[in-house]
Amino acid sequence: MTQDAAALPGPARSADGVRAIMDAAMRGERPHHRAYEPLGQGQKDVFITSWAKSGTTLMQQMFHQLRTASAGGDMDFDDISRVVPWDDTAYLLDFDMTAPQRAAPRGFKSHREYERLPAGQRYVVTLRDPKETFVSHYRFLDGWHLERGAVAMEDFMPLWLGGGPGGCDCFTHLLSWHARLGEADSLVMTYRAVVRDRAAAIRRLADFCDIAIGPAEEALVYERTSREFMAAHRDRFDDGMICRVLEEKAGVPATSDSTKVQATGSTLDALPPAIAEAIEAMWAERVAPVTGHADFASLAAEVDAAYG
Repeated sequence: MTQDAAALPGPARSADGVRAIMDAAMRGERPHHRAYEPLGQGQKDVFITSWAKSGTTLMQQMFHQLRTASAGGDMDFDDISRVVPWDDTAYLLDFDMTAPQRAAPRGFKSHREYERLPAGQRYVVTLRDPKETFVSHYRFLDGWHLERGAVAMEDFMPLWLGGGPGGCDCFTHLLSWHARLGEADSLVMTYRAVVRDRAAAIRRLADFCDIAIGPAEEALVYERTSREFMAAHRDRFDDGMICRVLEEKAGVPATSDSTKVQATGSTLDALPPAIAEAIEAMWAERVAPVTGHADFASLAAEVDAAYG
């Protein structure tokens, strides 16, 4: 290891360590970066903007396979966020957000709330139980940004509240998109409903994006959005571009486990009781007074009912 490499932060052992990693990764010039620009002339892009660990990668894949289905689909990419670019990390990655995309409509990823996204576009959101996102987010960072086992789940709350690059806290995001239910520019579903009836979600997304599909195209997208298919192609869904930047600028090995496709979904069995109680208290303080829903199950029932 060179002296410069030895001075890099490397995998973190605390929340402060993760901040050091991201600070290091943001240093240096970005000669290729260009910020997002709308197409204009009535053309609307699609922003897939679920909160962290709430189905964004699944919806990126669903969207991209839908818009390429008539040509047989497209798996010729190294990172799903190369073909459906992640707006929140564009500067980090030195990415040109104005570069031509492989098919229409153009699509982008974000974790932001409605109020901070470019206006006048189309927005796709899947909402997930905050408690599940906590477990999933911990599983995702433990062994990648974080040295495996260095941070206990009980100490993960500050990182969870951060929401990932460019994001916001879970409750700000949820309240923002709950307010968009029924709006023509927003397709708001629950993650569980998408997983439970993926075929219906595929048809719903195709209709929302004005993509015409038949039975053959639907079958192709259905196959390519299964957990089995995505797990078999996990190297396309492991934030490979970010891994390379973090290795070069922050000393986090690119071989760390950054896959977003787990063999099994995250459940609440591992959630410490104290964390569950803290999340419930935040819900009672921030979400219940605005939405009238005492918990996520109640809110999810409202969202799911909107689609029959």
